[in-house]
Order: sequence, then C-alpha cells, then structure tokens
Amino acid sequence: MTTDHSSRPLTVIQPAQSWMSIDWREIWAYRDLLLLLVRRDFVARYKQSVLGPLWFVLQPLIMTVVFTLIFGRIAQIPSDGVPHILFYLCGLLGWNFFAQTLNGTSTTFTANASIFQKIYFPRLVVPFAVGVSSIFTFIIQLGLFLLVYAGFKFFSDAGASFGMTWRVVFVPLLLVHSALLALGVGLWMSALTAKYRDLSHLNQFIIQIWLYLTIIIPVSSVPAKYLWFVLLNPMTPIIETYKMAFLGKGTFEPAFYLCSVALTLAVFFSGMLVFQRTGRTFADTV
Repeated sequence: MTTDHSSRPLTVIQPAQSWMSIDWREIWAYRDLLLLLVRRDFVARYKQSVLGPLWFVLQPLIMTVVFTLIFGRIAQIPSDGVPHILFYLCGLLGWNFFAQTLNGTSTTFTANASIFQKIYFPRLVVPFAVGVSSIFTFIIQLGLFLLVYAGFKFFSDAGASFGMTWRVVFVPLLLVHSALLALGVGLWMSALTAKYRDLSHLNQFIIQIWLYLTIIIPVSSVPAKYLWFVLLNPMTPIIETYKMAFLGKGTFEPAFYLCSVALTLAVFFSGMLVFQRTGRTFADTV
C-alpha cells in the first residue's frame, strides 16, 4: 500500500537572494522566539546577583547622586532652575534606555555565535528582543523618577519651579526614536565587531563620552555659536524633549529634532543592511 505525500505541507529552506533584502514576515513568524529572548534578557540579567532587580533602581540613583555631587555641587553647572537630582535623573531616564539597547545590540554576533552556528532563525530577532526588554527596564525606572518627582513637587520649596507639560504624550514616540537610534548604532557595532574585535573595547568608552556630551550640560547654558554643534548630537534633542515633557524645562529646536530623526533613520536602515550582510558570512570571522 502506498502513501500519498502530496497533501503534506512542504517547507523550502534557501538562502536569501540578497543581503539587502529583509523578510519582515519571517521575523514576525519568529515572534515566539523574540518573546522568549526578551524574557531571557530581562530575567537573567541580575538573576545571580545579591540585590537582583533592585539594580534597575540603584543604578540610576547612584549615577544621579554622583552627577549631582560632582557637576552640581562642585563644578556648579546649572540645571535649568530645577533641582539637580531631578535634572540628571530625568536625563538618565531616557539615556539608560538608549544605552542598554545599544550595549545589548552591539554584542549580537559575538555573544550569540554558538547559537547562530547551530540553528537558523532571523538574526535580527536578537537585537529586536534587546530593544523590547529595555522597555521593561524603562518602565521600572520611570516609576522611580515619578516617585522622586512627586517628592520634590509636593514636599519641597522647589516644586513651583518645574512641572509636567502636554509634551508628555510624546514619550512613547521618544522611546521609538531612541530605540531606532540605539539599534542602528548597535547593529553597525555588532557587524564591525564580528570582524574587528578591538572595537568591542571601544564600545564602553564611546557610550561614556556620549553620555557626558548629552546629559551633563543643559543646552540653555551653551553659547549660541556652539549650539549647532551640541544639537548635532542626535541624542541631545531627545533628552531635551524628555526634560520639556516631565519638567517643563529644556531647549526644543524643531529643525534640530528633524535632523536627529533623519540621522536616526539613516543609521537604522544602513545598520540593518550591514548587519544582514555580515550575517551571511559571520561564521567565518566570529
């Protein structure tokens, strides 16, 4: 007796015809894997540490206190008329989401080489999972910021000097903007690090320098002749918009924000293409 196999579904596995092609339907088909990776990134990050998830709160608090003591008290750098703690905590709220996504994305190939060499799935699922898991960290740190905000707003004399504005409704768009920028830069770094390992040592230095250029000095205190240079940093308009939304302080220049959006899109899409190209041959270099 013969069995008819013609009615059985047939799956054809073949290489992509071009490294410039991105199969979004395939990425969506692996959404269950994406959610699994999100859970792994979020749960495993501090699973074996003593304080565990408390680091999500302690990390921005410690950095805020250090910045307040060094740059606020000692260096006497202004803070747009709001308490230095709120000024730096608000800036770090947006920055930490960006930096965490960038850090996780930039090591995609080197950190997952053993998995990539054993099984096939769309490589872009891994960096996308990093971006999604960073959103949960952002929500926790947003709760911390709102607690500190309420403390200063309702229980201190400085409460009248700041306040939330209608721009707070754009916070989800700011998240998308900073996520695309972090993914774009991270995909570039991941692709380059797969071939040039030295770049992995530079990654942290780049992020630290970028942090100081973005967070420490308020744009309102920058001389007019240097303003264009400061606002060319694509993260500066994003952080300034966070401050405008939550504190009612900051400098928002529509032209520079549009430049930041254009640069973000260019970096993101070029980063995906370079990442795709590297993914075709990375097993020979990682």
